[in-house]
Amino acid sequence: MPSAAPSTSVQRTYRYLRIAIAGTVVVIFVAVGLAAASVGWLTSVSDYYYTPARDAFVGALIAAALALVALSGRGSDRALLDAAALFAPLIALVPTTLAPGSIPGVPVPCSDRCVPPEFEATTANGVATYLVIGVLTVLVVLLLAALGQVPFRAVGFSLVSSAAVLVVVGAAWLFARDAFLAHGHAVATIAFFALFAPVAVRAAFPRRESPPPPAFRAVYVAIALGLVAVLVVYVVLLPGADARGIPVVLLAEAAALMLFFAFWVAQSIEKWDETDPGIVARRDRSRP
Repeated sequence: MPSAAPSTSVQRTYRYLRIAIAGTVVVIFVAVGLAAASVGWLTSVSDYYYTPARDAFVGALIAAALALVALSGRGSDRALLDAAALFAPLIALVPTTLAPGSIPGVPVPCSDRCVPPEFEATTANGVATYLVIGVLTVLVVLLLAALGQVPFRAVGFSLVSSAAVLVVVGAAWLFARDAFLAHGHAVATIAFFALFAPVAVRAAFPRRESPPPPAFRAVYVAIALGLVAVLVVYVVLLPGADARGIPVVLLAEAAALMLFFAFWVAQSIEKWDETDPGIVARRDRSRP
């Protein structure tokens, strides 16, 4: 059998990051499946934050955020993936609201839906950590840009969007905490997948690179359309989810995660042997 062509460290890094992002979805599904064996099927994937699946759920989303930043690329791809990476930690650190009696052993002392008071201290710690690390990250990138190590033009949008999200999150936490706890998780989830849908479109119709083979283009378009459909279902049916016998939110979140998983599997296969386009471009321009 012919041996595989030797790979560069950049190729291996990109391969492993794409596989790792797909793997975060596997981690979430495995953790949820194991938790469901003891607490049953809940109304949403996010509800499993209140079960033994919480550590794996939170860790997987944080890891996905870091990998998205590392793979963000250039131009609009960088802007979209960097923006999506801002919301993944919020999905992890800000729990969804619960209805009374929805999870055995988790008391919910409100008449409708709320974050149980015993989890508010954990949420406060997570949000504060998110804000501090976010500000430090922005400052580090600004310093690197000032030193000429990172082109400001390339990271300007990401810096502005990051600063805006941090300001909104900080202000909402300080001055509208009840509303933040009531809606923060759902807003972060919608924003994350709404930002990721155009990433799939950009993969199907890239501007600076050669287009993908027709089969991959069809896959990326289907993923983008699927995410839009899932988001519509999620937004429309979320308010009355508890009144329905069908776990609509659970199915919608699971479908969104599967589409996210499918995208990174397709990217891993399509770009397995691709070198870093940024490095190639710089080398070409340096030639006399």
